[in-house]
Amino acid sequence: MADFSTLARPYAKAAFELARDSGDYQSWSDALQAIAGLVTDPQVAQLVSNPALARADLAATLSAALSGKIGKEPLALLQLLIENGRLGALGSLVTQFEALRAEAQRRVEVDVTSAAAVEPAQQQALSDAIRKRLDRDVAVRWHVDPALVGGAVIRAGDLIIDGSLSGELERLQTALAR
Repeated sequence: MADFSTLARPYAKAAFELARDSGDYQSWSDALQAIAGLVTDPQVAQLVSNPALARADLAATLSAALSGKIGKEPLALLQLLIENGRLGALGSLVTQFEALRAEAQRRVEVDVTSAAAVEPAQQQALSDAIRKRLDRDVAVRWHVDPALVGGAVIRAGDLIIDGSLSGELERLQTALAR
C-alpha cells in the first residue's frame, strides 16, 4: 500500500485551517468521515477505480451523493482531491486532520491495557494521573489482556509506558542475555 502522508499533508493542513478559522472542528471531522465512508464503500470504490470514468464525472457523482450531508467547503475539497488525482490520500488526510485537531484542542486518546479488569475508582485515579502527566484532556479506552500477567501498558500517541509483568520479564531476559 502506498504511503500518502506527504500528498495528504497540504490538504489536511488546509482543511484544519478552515475548521480552525470557522471554529467548527466537529463539522469538518464529520464531513471528512462522511467522505471517507462514501469512498470506501465497495460499490463506490469500484466506481473510483474505473479508469474509463472521467474525473469530472466522478466528482459530480460523489458530490451529488454527499450534497446536503456536508458543507460546501468539504465538497470543494473532495472535488479538488478528485481533480488532482489525490483521492487515494483521503485516509491519510483524515488521520492528519484529526491529529492537528487533537493538538489544537489539547486532547489525546489513551489506550490502557491491563492484565485484569480495572475498578471504576482506579480507572478514574489513573485517568487523572495520565491527564496531569500529559497536561492534556484524555479520552481513555480500557482493554484487558491476560497475557500481560500483571500490571498495565499505557499508550498515548508515541508514548508507551510498559508497567506490565510480561514487559518486566522481557527486559530482565534482555539484560541477562547481555
